[in-house]
Amino acid sequence: MTDDAPQSLPARLRSLKPRDFEVATRAAIAVAVPLFLLLALDRLDLAAYASFGAMTALYGRSEPYRVRLRSAGIAAIGLVLSVALGTILAASGAANVLVAAALVVVIVGGIVVAAVYGLFPPTPLFFVFGLLVCAALPTPPEQVPLRIGLAAASAAFALAITMSGWLLRRAGREGDDGWFQQLTRSPRVRWAAVREPALWVAVAQNVFGALLAGAVATALGIGHPYWAVVSVVAVIPPPHARHSISRSVHRIVGTAVGVVVTGVLLFPEPPPFAIVIAVVIAQFCAEILVGRHYGAALVFVTPLALGVAHLASPLPVGTLLIDRLLETALGAAIGLLLVLAARWLTARRSQP
Repeated sequence: MTDDAPQSLPARLRSLKPRDFEVATRAAIAVAVPLFLLLALDRLDLAAYASFGAMTALYGRSEPYRVRLRSAGIAAIGLVLSVALGTILAASGAANVLVAAALVVVIVGGIVVAAVYGLFPPTPLFFVFGLLVCAALPTPPEQVPLRIGLAAASAAFALAITMSGWLLRRAGREGDDGWFQQLTRSPRVRWAAVREPALWVAVAQNVFGALLAGAVATALGIGHPYWAVVSVVAVIPPPHARHSISRSVHRIVGTAVGVVVTGVLLFPEPPPFAIVIAVVIAQFCAEILVGRHYGAALVFVTPLALGVAHLASPLPVGTLLIDRLLETALGAAIGLLLVLAARWLTARRSQP
């Protein structure tokens, strides 16, 4: 189920099944273990790299294990490559034009791979996020192998956690009730997807919107311009999804509420241990909701992202939240305009 299904949020929450909690628990464990290890080693400055590798656990839900290995494995490779590219750009002090070129490559590659292999989530959001955050973090050249290696190790651990249900299911019994429900999502590899106009419309929307948002945010001098880019990618629907204004508004409101939640979390200046726990809880809740209502999921994705950013590079909380709100408003506005433009073009084409 996607956030475009015509149901209210309460109805979608009532439809949650034990499998959803199973998936969310795996995702929470995948991010908790590396973050607590970094906390113990007093290296939370590396939290972003571990967290992006851990996002591997967000893929392959409800898929039979052979298919899941393919989906989560492809996601792991994409996440690690995105982190590696961003880390190398940061270490080399690359100009904005090179970061923009890398962004285009990641957007196009992420959308095409997701469409061909039927990945869910079907957008390049996490790949783009990994690229831009790592490209923005100060990185001594000698630490490039460590940071990329940490992302790869975290992705490998998340992949192992994602596949761990295979052992549990061998010990249990699959059925329609209880914890071992049948795994029904089995996406096929569709190379024909690259010939579908809807895919390239999504590519054009994301590339144009991301570059425009990044350029405007940089010109305005707002901190963290990559958040504007990420907001555009979050608002624009994937190929073949409805270009619905209400769904776009849900995503915008979800992010704004998430900023408020983050403020409640960070303004008391909690110790790193408490922030790590909050990040793990946010990961669990986001994964519970992402397949039901993307807007509601963003209420937790936002404190997850900002919590990790704060662990990696602490800033005054007020500055962090104001930047996030301004960048979100900018990126969401651009994304919404692109959604409206797509609807207008679709309506014109349907006219006799």
